[in-house]
Amino acid sequence: MPRRVDHAERRAEIAEALVRAAGRLGLHAVGMRDVAAEAGVSLRLVQYYFESKEKLLLFGLQHLAGRFGERVSARIAAAGSDPGPRAVIEALLAAALPVDAESRTFHHLYTAYAVLSVTDEALAAQPFIKDPDAAEATVTALLRRAADAGLLRPGTDPSAAAAGLLALSAGLGTGVLVGQRTAESATAILTYHLDRIFQPAEGTGRPRRSAPAKGDPAQAVSAGDSATP
Repeated sequence: MPRRVDHAERRAEIAEALVRAAGRLGLHAVGMRDVAAEAGVSLRLVQYYFESKEKLLLFGLQHLAGRFGERVSARIAAAGSDPGPRAVIEALLAAALPVDAESRTFHHLYTAYAVLSVTDEALAAQPFIKDPDAAEATVTALLRRAADAGLLRPGTDPSAAAAGLLALSAGLGTGVLVGQRTAESATAILTYHLDRIFQPAEGTGRPRRSAPAKGDPAQAVSAGDSATP
């Protein structure tokens, strides 16, 4: 009997081919024929799963967001069984920095999607902005939890601080991508700004240890696992 086709797996394979081809050719230049060649399948098959390039690009964006969520979850898991709000925020921001091949491709393509959506009506009509909004809501919730535990400096606005941290991370990521600064200096800058938001530990001048986040930390970022890098 012929092997049963797993359509979800086939769509994911095509999305991975899009990521590879777009990382090499540029998102603006890659076409469905390029993706088919990269995936080792026919153009007709790509068109069967994705009727247009815009639909393929949108699915590719969602695929990238899922991969980013897995990356964040892995970093949170590495932080220990009970990471506090600061550790979760650090994991999310650090995961977005383009420090290796995977994260460089993610930052490059996610930024390219944002730029293309400005001039491409089909992409602009898609809910592109909801994922960065979800990331901001997640970081804001973590900062509010930290504020309730007395871990933030007086006068810190969790909502404004969350927006600032994510914007800073995105800008630093682009700087690393184009060679303006090193990943180490970008990480140091993020740490500097987190130190200005979080209270220092008493008598040490160092940031206080965050109280454990309620629930599963990985779930805390699931809604915002596609934060704009």
